[in-house]
Amino acid sequence: MPERPAPDAARLPHPADRPTPSRARGGPTAPGPAPDAARPPHPAPLRFVALGDSQTEGLGDGDDTTGLRGCADRLAEHLALHHPGVLYANLAVRGRLAGQVRAEQLPVALALRPDLATVVAGVNDLLRPRFDPDGTAAHLEAMFAALTGQGARVATVTFPDIGRLVPLARPLGPRVTALNARIRDAAHRHGVAVAETARHPVVTDPRLWSPDRLHASPRGHALIAAAVAHALALPDADDSWTRPLPGPGPAPRTLATELRWATAFLTPWLTRRLRGRSSGTNRTAKRPTLLPV
Repeated sequence: MPERPAPDAARLPHPADRPTPSRARGGPTAPGPAPDAARPPHPAPLRFVALGDSQTEGLGDGDDTTGLRGCADRLAEHLALHHPGVLYANLAVRGRLAGQVRAEQLPVALALRPDLATVVAGVNDLLRPRFDPDGTAAHLEAMFAALTGQGARVATVTFPDIGRLVPLARPLGPRVTALNARIRDAAHRHGVAVAETARHPVVTDPRLWSPDRLHASPRGHALIAAAVAHALALPDADDSWTRPLPGPGPAPRTLATELRWATAFLTPWLTRRLRGRSSGTNRTAKRPTLLPV
């Protein structure tokens, strides 16, 4: 069945409702938000901040030469259709673990005082040999709590079974299930909207994924953005993203295609792991400050 947005998802925080810094720190209580009639005719623009790893950075949708787009950029573009002047920052950096996102990006995000934030992280954790689902989820929940506590509307996603995309990754299925269950629980506790990409078979259609099978293709990034917009109950968002893609699917994979994939993508990834390097080594956020969309 189509996913329903959370009951309180239909309204993003009005910029005039932002807590003052003293309220966010637990200081003296500032006056409550003004009634709609009392708000200025030109309120401050909506602020959207995206936190995460390579998926939020936009890998698979563009490149480092021409520029990356990605699901967060696409969501910002959707917001701009209904919130003229929206300001957007993307703090995501490829390769980051959930704890690194919390340590490096959360303080910056809080300083930007977003009205809307997306937090998407955890896949890099579950690919590690010593994956700890409770520890990973604890980092995510800390980000949920801090951002919602400051008055932001927050959205996140659940992850598809990567074993359907990468047969060698099938043993990781229980890890994905465990992390998704913890994401749902933490999101429920903090009123975070969840785009349930894990529950719809279309999400593992190969046409939605780039050749490395770990990052979404442009079409896949568009679907993720549509899923998050639907979870937030944004205008013009619906459940069409959950439906199967039209037309015939790609040809079945063969041993030859799997060997080519392993040579082109798996071997370099394993080499970086053995050397203790990350794809995000020496990289910084592509859009670290709030800018117009």
